[in-house]
Amino acid sequence: MDPFFVQSEFLCHDVLRPLSHFEPNWDLYWDHDAGEYEVEENSYASQLNRLIDELSKVNPPLKYHDNEDFLANYVRISLKWPVIKEGGRWICDDYSSLLEQGGFGDINEQNLLNAASGRIHTALKFGQKHFDDMEEGHRKILASVLSIVLYHRSRY
Repeated sequence: MDPFFVQSEFLCHDVLRPLSHFEPNWDLYWDHDAGEYEVEENSYASQLNRLIDELSKVNPPLKYHDNEDFLANYVRISLKWPVIKEGGRWICDDYSSLLEQGGFGDINEQNLLNAASGRIHTALKFGQKHFDDMEEGHRKILASVLSIVLYHRSRY
């Protein structure tokens, strides 16, 4: 298990709770023997463990915002959402929704995975060695990206 996510206090609330209408058990419990989150019925814990393992193997992009821009541009062009980018920021009602909808055009969630990996490595670069230590705004976006990947990979 990537130490960045080990025994997080915020991971279940930030990543799994938004998916609780699909799998109602959004609490996470750390399994010390297995070194991962305990897999439980009606939970995304198993998928989250696999996602964290997968992210530990992703080579982070130099500019993860390029991956997020790809998703936003997909929504702007394909879905014709009236969003624009000004000064490095997307002007929209909900950035997470923009990324979620963009994920429908993201083959194997590759841009989402690269964006998540980039955000994790950027946090580490700035001394934020654990998910719970991240600056709140960046943590919430990373959590949204992780939720979106889990959602896109789920059976729903």
